[in-house]
Parts: sequence; structure tokens; C-alpha cells
Amino acid sequence: MKQTYLRIEEYFETLTSTVTKVIGNSITFLIALIIVIFWIFNRDFNSLNFHDFIGDVLLGITFLTLFILQKALNKFTASIHLKMNELVATHEPASNQMINIESKSEHELKELSKEFYELGELAREEEVNTQKP
Repeated sequence: MKQTYLRIEEYFETLTSTVTKVIGNSITFLIALIIVIFWIFNRDFNSLNFHDFIGDVLLGITFLTLFILQKALNKFTASIHLKMNELVATHEPASNQMINIESKSEHELKELSKEFYELGELAREEEVNTQKP
């Protein structure tokens, strides 16, 4: 059962990664823009009352904004990851496990999180032991 869950999680992570890349793509935005323009200039669209017109325009703008924000988020995230990878790679005591950590699965991230939590607990214990007279 656990193996099935892990396989489903792996497929879901692959799906979300792929969808994020597709949604944040410039071509996807252009396709969405064409769809919205077609939708606005469709003959049925012009027969709606003003309230429906405003609602549809706002819905179209919101739809297009999704793609713009996803593209910006992808770029920002990639730059943060590159900066962090450079810092980890140049810091000698740092663990090289952290380089390209964004490509690891959620399960691997949880395992690393547990390791670092345990390291933090050990560090706290050592600090308490050194402060005792």
C-alpha cells in the first residue's frame, strides 16, 4: 500500500511540475490570449447585457493574469534556486545534498527535513550541555 502511495505521489509531482512549466510558458499565454480575444468577439458575446460583459472581461483578465503570474514565479524560483546552489556549492561545511534540492521528490525532502531536524536537536543539546557550569 505504501509503495502504491509513493508511486502516486511521484506521478502527481511529475504532473504538477509539467503543468507548472506549461502554464508558465509564453506560448501558452499567447494561446490563452487568442482564446480570450475569440471569446470576446464571438457573436453571442455581444448580445449580453453590460453587467455580464464586465463580468466576462474581468474573468478573461483574471484567466490571462494566471499565466503571467506563473511565468514570473517560475523565473523568480529558478533564480533563487541558482543563487542557493551557488552558496551551498561554495560553502565548504555545507552539505552537497542541498544542491539541486528542488528536483528531489516530496518524500526525499521529508527525509532530509527529518535529518536536519535531528541535527538541530543535537546542536541544541550540545549548547545546553556547554552552558551548564
